[in-house]
Amino acid sequence: MTKEEIIDLIRDAGFGMLATTEGAQPRIRPMMPYLTDEGQLIVALLGRSRSIVQVKKNPQIEFCFVDRKMWYCRVIGKAKITNDRDKKETLWNAIPMLKQYFGGINDPNFYLMEIDIIEVEAMTPHGKEPEKFTF
Repeated sequence: MTKEEIIDLIRDAGFGMLATTEGAQPRIRPMMPYLTDEGQLIVALLGRSRSIVQVKKNPQIEFCFVDRKMWYCRVIGKAKITNDRDKKETLWNAIPMLKQYFGGINDPNFYLMEIDIIEVEAMTPHGKEPEKFTF
């Protein structure tokens, strides 16, 4: 696989499974991140989200994406909770579904998680082993 194929896979999948930890227990949930042109994942969170507390305690996360061809990638990253207005606006414009949850980018319940990608592991159904990539 190439880096471009991984980018296409993430964008095509739309939803991914985000894993954080709570103590020693992994916590996984479906999320709809946006991959920026700078190679960072950004995600909207509700202010009451347990993910916020989990990321503040342990910023190491993992996202798993699977596309329609059954290609997959695991994104290992470091997350932080932020209030970056420009990134909120980018996410707001890229994911219309957010309008169901928030009144706009100034909504006090609209939190933003930024994920710096450390490593990506990807594989196709025809691959013998996953390949590792850096972003």
